[in-house]
Amino acid sequence: MYELKQVGTNSYYIESPAKIGIVRLSKTEVCLIDSGSDKDAGRKVRQVLDANGWHLCAIYNTHSNADHIGGNKFLQGRTGCKIYAPGIDCDFTNHPLLEPSFLYGGFPPRDLRHKFLMAQESSAEPLTEGVLPEGMSMIPLPGHFFDMTGFRDADGVVYLADCLSSRETLEKYQIGFIYDVAAYLDTLETVKNLRAPVFVPAHAEATDQIAPLAQYNIDKVHETADRILSICETPQIFEAVLQRLFLDYGLTMNFEQYVLVGSTVRSYLSWLKDTGRMEAIFQDGQLLWKTVQTGLS
Repeated sequence: MYELKQVGTNSYYIESPAKIGIVRLSKTEVCLIDSGSDKDAGRKVRQVLDANGWHLCAIYNTHSNADHIGGNKFLQGRTGCKIYAPGIDCDFTNHPLLEPSFLYGGFPPRDLRHKFLMAQESSAEPLTEGVLPEGMSMIPLPGHFFDMTGFRDADGVVYLADCLSSRETLEKYQIGFIYDVAAYLDTLETVKNLRAPVFVPAHAEATDQIAPLAQYNIDKVHETADRILSICETPQIFEAVLQRLFLDYGLTMNFEQYVLVGSTVRSYLSWLKDTGRMEAIFQDGQLLWKTVQTGLS
C-alpha cells in the first residue's frame, strides 16, 4: 500500500484505498490529484514525494468526499501548496461538516462526525481550467457527487475519481453511492467512449480498457432501480424500502451505511419519480412511494 506506480512519462499514482494521482510538472515539481483519507495518508504521500525529491505545488481535488481530501490539511500545512476543488465541492472542502450534514439531512450525530465522512478543514480555491498546469484538462464527471471532475494529463492518462466502482466492490456492497442517478448514467456513457493509454479510477484497477467496467456499473444501476420498483409495487415508506434492500442484499446496518445507502436510495426514488416510473403519495401523515403501473389495459 502507498506504492508509487508509473503509468506515463510524467504520470503516476499512489496505490492506496482511494488512488492518488501524481503528475510531474518539472524535474522537481509535482501536483497531486486528491490527497488520501486522512493525516496519516498525507504523511505517507509526503514520504513518497520526499523519496523522489519532488516538491508539491498543488492538489487538485476531484471532489470533496473525505477519502479524497483527508490529506489536504497535512500536506498544505507542510508544503504550502495550493488546493483546488470543483464547484460546490470547493465549499464542502472548506467546510467539511457539510458532508455528514448533507448525508444525514440535518445536524449529524457524533457517530457521523469522524474522518470517514468529515475531513479536516483545508483552504481550497475554485477549480477552473485556468489554474491547471499546461497540458492538463478537466473532465466533468457529475453523478457520484455534486461537481466531481476527472483529469487528463499531458501524457493522455485519465484520472476518473469515483465515477465507477470495481466489480468486486459492487458484488460485495451491491449499491454504490450516487448523488444524481441521471447524471451518473450520462457520465458512465461518456466514460465508455473515452480513449486513453491508461485510465486510473480511484477504486478500481488501472486499465487501458474502461468501457466494460463502465457498462457493468450502468447495469448495476438499472438492476437496483428495478429492485426498488419491485419493492414499491405496493406503497412503501422510505424506511421500508431501505430495510428491504438491506435484507435482500445482506448488508449490515450502521450509521454510516444508513446515511450512505439511504442517501443513494433517496436519489434513486427522485430519479424514478422524475422519469415517471414512481409516484409519491401523502397519506395519513406519511410519504409513500408507489411504482407507476404502465402497459395495463
